[in-house]
Amino acid sequence: MSKPQTRASYEARLNRVVDHIYAHLDEDIRFDDLAEVACLSPYHWHRIYAAIRGETIAATVRRLRLLRAADRLANSSEPLKAIAERAGYGALDAFARAFKEHYGKTPADYRSNGSHAMFKAATRKQDITGFPVEIVSLPPTRCAAAAHIGSYMQIDSAMARLFSELAVNGLLTPGQQMRAVFLDDPDLVPADALRSKACTPVSEDVNLPSSLETTVLRGGVYARLRYKGPYADMKDAYRWLLGVWLPSSGYDADDAPIFETYLNNPTEVPPPELLTDIHLPLRGFE
Repeated sequence: MSKPQTRASYEARLNRVVDHIYAHLDEDIRFDDLAEVACLSPYHWHRIYAAIRGETIAATVRRLRLLRAADRLANSSEPLKAIAERAGYGALDAFARAFKEHYGKTPADYRSNGSHAMFKAATRKQDITGFPVEIVSLPPTRCAAAAHIGSYMQIDSAMARLFSELAVNGLLTPGQQMRAVFLDDPDLVPADALRSKACTPVSEDVNLPSSLETTVLRGGVYARLRYKGPYADMKDAYRWLLGVWLPSSGYDADDAPIFETYLNNPTEVPPPELLTDIHLPLRGFE
């Protein structure tokens, strides 16, 4: 078994690689340059990355570029050609094939008929019954957390840092749940200044390393909306939940942040199969 500090060093280097990819998604990313970022042998570094992270670096770059493309398709009117070019595809047909392989629809069909379109339609119609919302009571939950500042679409960089820190300190358990807390309104705060935290529940007796922080998710009553589909489409799910369901529900939102619970992993299932529970805190239940 490798020493904890050796494993920690490798995890830190690979975290630098992912941060570099996020910062340079619009550019030509050369794998030899990533080896330098990781400070690892160009001959071995990619096999190390794939073995530790569970996907090749090419798969990571493609997944992140297509995630951003999906966000632009769902939430902007940017032309398809421009979105394809920013995703690293010189030809629209190549972009369309790659996008359909991951998202199950062509880019044009996704823009018109993705899961975001269903929420947009329900919002236009003020349809409170369009999606099931459960009222649930949850206990206060202590979590290990890694802070993130920047686009909410990049929270998985903090998630990777959180789970790698737990792993190298021997604190990662099977089935560890992924959660995220979002502290700012993305319609009011610039994307590069948004504050969030990648979280996972831990018991009270776990001593966390100094590289992580402790946060406690509020106990109490929540409205829980189960969302199925790509993370890029969730903005319209939030707008429906807050703008249609909440005003018609008879409940008030509490002064606490929304959090999400991720029920499967984007490296293991295609984006249309992703499951996320969105938790909106409610008040008035003393």
